[in-house]
Amino acid sequence: MTASSVVVENLVVERGGKRVIHGVSFTIRAGEISTLLGANGAGKSSTVMALAGALPVAGGSVRLDGVPLTGLAADRIRRAGIALVPEGHRVLGQLTAEENVLVAALDGSPAARKEGLESVYRIFPELAERRRQLASDLSGGQKQMVAMAQAFIARPRFMIVDELSLGLAPTVVKRLAEALKIATGNGIGVLLIEQFANLALDLARDAMVLERGKLVYDGSSETLKARPEILHGAYLAS
Repeated sequence: MTASSVVVENLVVERGGKRVIHGVSFTIRAGEISTLLGANGAGKSSTVMALAGALPVAGGSVRLDGVPLTGLAADRIRRAGIALVPEGHRVLGQLTAEENVLVAALDGSPAARKEGLESVYRIFPELAERRRQLASDLSGGQKQMVAMAQAFIARPRFMIVDELSLGLAPTVVKRLAEALKIATGNGIGVLLIEQFANLALDLARDAMVLERGKLVYDGSSETLKARPEILHGAYLAS
């Protein structure tokens, strides 16, 4: 049986009438972490937003197990099985931590909501302790846990995690990395966008490097570790 996958082929994205992604192709596989690296302005966020349905696709295709997702709205892509954890650990500050998680549940039945919360709290027991606390009063790390919990409760087949470690303490990043390993252990495929290349390469099996909207590397993380000049060149070029 062929493993589940998201296949991106010749993706083209334009912003403000300017092409920012130039025919990018890669595959995200179930049960594995892949990472997308590159300097600021390389096109990582544009790629993520296009995959999640937040930006229109100007060319190419995105398919989940052969089913086209190109052109679908963000909520339909989420229901198809791709959950986005956006950059900046965004939460609804006027709601409690638990209410934030529940608004992301796709199945609204009481039994499903209860089961989903129990699953999330097994991954993030810190959130169970703060379930009644307003999200605005949570720390940055706790807010990121809420953002990841919103993805988990949607029962995705794939997760796109944009800037996992941004502004967070190393101990918190370690906890979040553990959650990604739980996700892949449950068969979820992960695309990780991360500012710290070493962290991303330690977590990921495969890596892609973007430079000015074009892929300059697509292969194993171990090979990329052994060829630091690829990353160095991409970060300097952008």
